[in-house]
Amino acid sequence: MHRPLTSLDPNMLKGLREHVHEQLRQAIISGQLPTGSLLNERQAAAELGVSTTPLKEALRRLELEGLVRTEPRRGIRITFDAAQAEEMALARAALESMIARLAAARITDEEIAELRAVGESMRQATAAGVVRRLIALNETFHDTIHTASGCRYLQRLLAGQLVYDKATRRFLLNDADERERALQEHLSILAALEARDEDAAERAMRDHIVRSGRQHVQTAFARRKE
Repeated sequence: MHRPLTSLDPNMLKGLREHVHEQLRQAIISGQLPTGSLLNERQAAAELGVSTTPLKEALRRLELEGLVRTEPRRGIRITFDAAQAEEMALARAALESMIARLAAARITDEEIAELRAVGESMRQATAAGVVRRLIALNETFHDTIHTASGCRYLQRLLAGQLVYDKATRRFLLNDADERERALQEHLSILAALEARDEDAAERAMRDHIVRSGRQHVQTAFARRKE
């Protein structure tokens, strides 16, 4: 039997809620939970090893994120599909590319040095196939560019896309070929920033995100059409 949630430490309960939310979101974005399918709450809770309480909270968050829809007397339907995935990638590409453009104009020598160090660490993690490390470095790389841009407004707009970005990154970087492609794209972005080339930085960032977004759609949804 599961330990009653009321007896859990508040920090443990919060961690459990986050875990359930992350597991479900990852399953939806990776295509494990098919578009249009109904989620059986009791079955999902059993598979995750939790009660239905943290599951229901996770589902409410997923609905706010636009990944599921509650249907009265029917249940929870998975709504995330290829079209939505593509739209989210394009929205992120538009924001990130403009942030990269601004960063190219404003980046300091210290921030360039930081990006070079991150880029070298990404090269090593890619060669070693250390996915978890690579995911963290990927986030640091983009965060450094965001800071360098000095554009808080665009960063606030981008925050709504980061949930999708983190989940797709975990999904895609499990593939060795994708890791190598992503590395080369990040190094191209770095080169443009080093040169303070605004056009090249904007283009390199947009191409990277659009390409990886299309790869996600192809990988996660193509097999459903067979």
